[in-house]
Amino acid sequence: MKIIVTDEVADQGLELLKQDPRIEMDIRLGLKKEELLALIGDYEVIITRSGTTVDKDLLDAAKNLKMVARAGVGIDNVDVDYASSKGVIVVNAPFGNTNSAAEHTMALLMAACRNVTVANASLKAGEWKRAPFTGVELKGKTAGVIGLGKVGGRVATRLKAFECEVLACDPYIAVKRAHDLGVKLVSHDEIYKKCDIITVHTPLTDETKGMIGARELAMMKDGVIVMNVARGGIIDEPALLDAMNNGKIAIAGVDVWSEEPPKTDVLKGLIAHPRVTVTPHLGANTHEAQINVAVDVSKEILNYLDEKPLENAVNIPRFDMALMDQMRPFLNLVNVMADFGIQLLDGHPEKITFSYAGAIAHYDCSPLTVCGLAALLGRVVDQDVNMVNASLIAEQMGIVVEETKTTSADAFSNLITLIAEGDGKRRTIAGALFEGAPRIVRLRDYAMDFTPEEHMLLLHYADRPGMIGKIGTIMGKHEINIGSMNLGRSEKKGEAMVILSIDSAVSQAVIEEIKQATEATFIRAIHMASVKTSP
Repeated sequence: MKIIVTDEVADQGLELLKQDPRIEMDIRLGLKKEELLALIGDYEVIITRSGTTVDKDLLDAAKNLKMVARAGVGIDNVDVDYASSKGVIVVNAPFGNTNSAAEHTMALLMAACRNVTVANASLKAGEWKRAPFTGVELKGKTAGVIGLGKVGGRVATRLKAFECEVLACDPYIAVKRAHDLGVKLVSHDEIYKKCDIITVHTPLTDETKGMIGARELAMMKDGVIVMNVARGGIIDEPALLDAMNNGKIAIAGVDVWSEEPPKTDVLKGLIAHPRVTVTPHLGANTHEAQINVAVDVSKEILNYLDEKPLENAVNIPRFDMALMDQMRPFLNLVNVMADFGIQLLDGHPEKITFSYAGAIAHYDCSPLTVCGLAALLGRVVDQDVNMVNASLIAEQMGIVVEETKTTSADAFSNLITLIAEGDGKRRTIAGALFEGAPRIVRLRDYAMDFTPEEHMLLLHYADRPGMIGKIGTIMGKHEINIGSMNLGRSEKKGEAMVILSIDSAVSQAVIEEIKQATEATFIRAIHMASVKTSP
């Protein structure tokens, strides 16, 4: 695997990759866009930080790219949607710099409140002034944390240690988490109206861009303290500068900017403002954090190489990692079922339904659905399909994908059923695990019980004496060995379904001969290249 590193990434963190003989890594820093576009086609992985923009042009030029590894939390420099459409996995390191960002928030807040930077500059200039640098305490203040994720939660804990009352706003956080942190969940407007200190810790998205603007700033208390150590652009910067100039905001601390390095007059005005304490995007800049994020993305690349689950892929649905050992056999089962089921359908499917019954229905099954969808679509489209782009490809093809769950599974502790519909036909296949291995237990309305093998033959015919003998005779004549046979029928002398496991592929001529001899209403050779007989 060829990897290109385009931004400064800690060498200690890349050691895992350097030690792996399967990996060839090139570190190419400071490349101009045209230079990178000319090179990227040779690489399967790009490791970046915030200095490289992974946009449509780059992704189109990256013909062999399998993964974008962002050594940090933010992914606003990566066009994730377009990467997904190309089947490119995007991973980040959401936890490696968590502590660093939280500590920098507190450092910037304390420096701003106690005038550390200006007092330091004054004293170094030979002055001895104290009165101009009188500060404010955190004790007794009401602090509002917007975004109570990994960083925001740590900031909230530290603010409480300084004896602040902490309010928080995060629509995606459970009340229990806020309770565990000892903070109160409130609305955005309550944060703006009630808090003496407001600090933001959300990602930059369409939803959060410009989230705090002129309206929100006007709602705040006079003399409020505002902090942004998250992402530039979450706070509307022209509105922030106006609020600083008119005295609405007493103190601000800013580490991140909508343009980096800052060049506009507005940003230069903020940086120069005497009551704004600033740093050049240093939230993640500790030695420990730089090593942590590099290690995290290196582990994800090795997980990809070893075909292990990815913990921090932003465009793949994933299980709670604590459940992965339990769910891995089901990933294999649904992959086998999809591979088998699509070969029974003529033409493209129009609707696909994944049903989960039994204990498995208590859990999030979306990764199973996407895995099965990828296996199924891989048989019917020319492009590469994986868990990244499977849902998007299905949508583009007009395929309806549904998922149903029930905790009742009759005779099975867990049962997965796949229904594929198209051209007026409907194919049903159900599977279960036996000692961790996948087995097919139902085809259409027939109860079956067989382990999928690489080569199989399935046929329907009218049940009458001598049919099995005819099939065996033809197979023997063509030296095709039958490994096992499973028979299902709706009633005596009704329609029968036979599935044969065979040692080698069956030619079309043999299929036609069996069809004529048995007067089969349906016959299909199945090739299961994806079969795994062990979990």
